[in-house]
Amino acid sequence: MDPADQVTLIKDRGIEGCSNQGGWRQVTVIEKEVFDSLADSLGPQVEPITRRANVMTSGIRLEGTGGKVLRLGDCRIQLRGETHPCERMDEAVEGLRAALKPDCRGGMFGKIIEGGIVSIGDVATLEV
Repeated sequence: MDPADQVTLIKDRGIEGCSNQGGWRQVTVIEKEVFDSLADSLGPQVEPITRRANVMTSGIRLEGTGGKVLRLGDCRIQLRGETHPCERMDEAVEGLRAALKPDCRGGMFGKIIEGGIVSIGDVATLEV
């Protein structure tokens, strides 16, 4: 997982350049507010890259959004389900896995239904 200022989302496939193309989990999404909270409780070593997610949003609570569509700039992602943290989280930071379990703090995964370029600062909204 390498940080990027912009990525290309490919409809029904995934993120350009990622090895996991066309699977059930084409993209993963986490919340900035969750990671701000985790850094406060577990320490500054908890960074978003630790979660190994693809996209970080701010201002959108992901809990309960399964089945909804997340719009990132001109792209759209059908949110399919909650991303459950694995044992790798504790390998990175002790206690991270348990801290991510409640209330969908581990984020969501989805399918790209409208591709395009997503850049840092693009507006993220949930379609109703």
